[in-house]
Amino acid sequence: MRHSRKALLVTFAALAAAASADQAPPKLPEPQPAKPSVSGPYTYKTYCASCHGLDAKGDGPLAESLRFRPADLTLIAKRNGGEFPADRVQRIVDGRSPLKGHGGPEMPVWGDAFRNAETGYDDAQVREKIRGVVDYLKALQASAK
Repeated sequence: MRHSRKALLVTFAALAAAASADQAPPKLPEPQPAKPSVSGPYTYKTYCASCHGLDAKGDGPLAESLRFRPADLTLIAKRNGGEFPADRVQRIVDGRSPLKGHGGPEMPVWGDAFRNAETGYDDAQVREKIRGVVDYLKALQASAK
């Protein structure tokens, strides 16, 4: 009896192993494409709203203390014949096309400010963060009409 019980356990183990070998391994979830680490509105509110205001009208809590009044960013398209110059705005934000009041103590060059340990000093992530702000500003133009 002891011998048959052992044979039965060995047979059962062999059957279980064979059955699991016939089954396909469980399918792992597909990797998802990387999502932006932070949204444009969040980045704007974190870095820009203190001067330009939550509504981007140039009336942030620090606006009065600055040498140059921050621009009303909801009127960018209006000041440019109804077209929003996204590439130009991106160059202003990242510091390649400085404006009066930008790039000095009044407004940091965000291309440099966003290049930090959090982003791993990754230029692509810096450009993505700036592009998010630019896209957000473009969306605000419609509300200013």
